[in-house]
Amino acid sequence: MIKRLLNLFLLMMLVSVMPVMAQTDDTVVDDENSDTPDTMSVEIDSVAMSLPWPQNIQAKLDKLMKNEMFVTSQVGMEIYDLTADSVLYKVNDRMLLRPASTMKLITAIAAIDKLGGSYQFRTSLYYTGQIENNTLNGDVYCVGGFDPRFNSDDMKAFAEGFRKMGVDTIRGRLYGDVSMKNSDKLGEGWCWDDDNPTLSPLLISRKDLFMDRFKETLRDDSIYVDAFINDGKLPNGAYSVCTRFHTIDQILMKMMKESDNLYAESMFYQIAASTGNRPATSRSARAVIRQLIKKVGLDPMGYKIADGSGLSLYNYVSADLEVKFLRYAYQNSNIYLHLYPSLPVAGQDGTLKKRMRGSFTNGNVHAKTGTVTGISSLAGYCTAANGHQLCFSIINQGLLYGKNGRAFQDKVCQILCQP
Repeated sequence: MIKRLLNLFLLMMLVSVMPVMAQTDDTVVDDENSDTPDTMSVEIDSVAMSLPWPQNIQAKLDKLMKNEMFVTSQVGMEIYDLTADSVLYKVNDRMLLRPASTMKLITAIAAIDKLGGSYQFRTSLYYTGQIENNTLNGDVYCVGGFDPRFNSDDMKAFAEGFRKMGVDTIRGRLYGDVSMKNSDKLGEGWCWDDDNPTLSPLLISRKDLFMDRFKETLRDDSIYVDAFINDGKLPNGAYSVCTRFHTIDQILMKMMKESDNLYAESMFYQIAASTGNRPATSRSARAVIRQLIKKVGLDPMGYKIADGSGLSLYNYVSADLEVKFLRYAYQNSNIYLHLYPSLPVAGQDGTLKKRMRGSFTNGNVHAKTGTVTGISSLAGYCTAANGHQLCFSIINQGLLYGKNGRAFQDKVCQILCQP
């Protein structure tokens, strides 16, 4: 009995002296929208405070990098002074890391650069045959353009298009034309058991039920349908009934503010389709992005681009690459004017609504967040206290809890923005 008590006492003593790991969390909740307090504290000595800008910023960041969290995790980071056109700070900036949803920045910038700011995501309705006595004797084609915003109102507009033509009966076939992209419903390197979006050119309210819903909507609009549903490609000479579209800005806002993976993959395949290759493939999209990587002065063979959203386990980029894309966008107003409004704003909206509510960062930091298991990232723009415009990329990897990475990123932004 005495021996057992002695062993218990020794075990309690051992536990009491064990070192506390830097990556700790009291909860298991971990998502981009969680309201996590800034738990990253760092004492800045008076020497750093007295240094001129930017040396004081660099000294503060050097101090921050000594945090114990980097015993068990790593970070790739680069901060660029757009006003001075020079690197302000970097650490592991060329290290290849998984970007999580900051991959959407790369996709968005490449898309605006390739497609232009007036680009539209289109879904169209056609028919063949003849209309006699209010009856269409022929076939109907719904041509998908991978518009993730297509909803029930758009579908009702399709039915109304036939109604305006006086059609109350359709005898033939209803074809869904999904030839815009290949048949892959999941992205390369996606985990099969995740809640992944379906990659189909014909979606209704995000669901792969387009043709069934189309047939139901026609009947709800008192149009009798004597037709079977099939897949088929639009033939030459078909007549246009209606086209519904959403602008690239509408897609960007949800893609970036809410970090919507479906919208990002739709954007990715618009890039692919712009090459003229049919069906569009992820390979075609990657080829366009690689061209832009080369254009910003980097070797495209040094990175792995797998998808457009950051869901893939196979994406490998660097903080340096993301910063060069941000610089490229900043230097090209035709890109920046569309990209910047779509970014979440610290303390105000999107995935940054509950973060960085302090007086210096609130409304100042405009950046894309990223979170997957083990990874947290942040990349975007902010304005320093001296008025200089900055862009930055921070990719934390090897995290047990994403909130630790977010706290580090928030502290970096605080240092960049405060006097």
